[in-house]
Amino acid sequence: MRVTQTTILLPNMRFYARHGVDPQEQTVGAYFTVSLEIETDFIRALEQDDLNGTINYASVHQIVKEEMEISSKLLEHAAGRIAQRLFHEFRTINALQLELYKENPPMGADCRQAGVRIKVER
Repeated sequence: MRVTQTTILLPNMRFYARHGVDPQEQTVGAYFTVSLEIETDFIRALEQDDLNGTINYASVHQIVKEEMEISSKLLEHAAGRIAQRLFHEFRTINALQLELYKENPPMGADCRQAGVRIKVER
């Protein structure tokens, strides 16, 4: 067997946060979802059942939660902060894809969610 790629998936993590351009959005807040695909080498974890050979999902979730608690006007800015912090905290991340969505955005349209996606490499 030859493993060609190893990716950690954390889809649809849901947070209540205060992101938005309008002052009311930062006061009232809304629900957001964050989905992550993290490319990292976890071959050691595959072979040895050892947490030290991968990235702890709970630690990733905690970092995303902490960054989501910091208000931003733009989803783009919040997404960039999350990506930057993950790369800083986990040196074994080679690349990641992050999607950040705001549920029911106040934009005068029937829109379930609006969001951004970034792909970042080390």
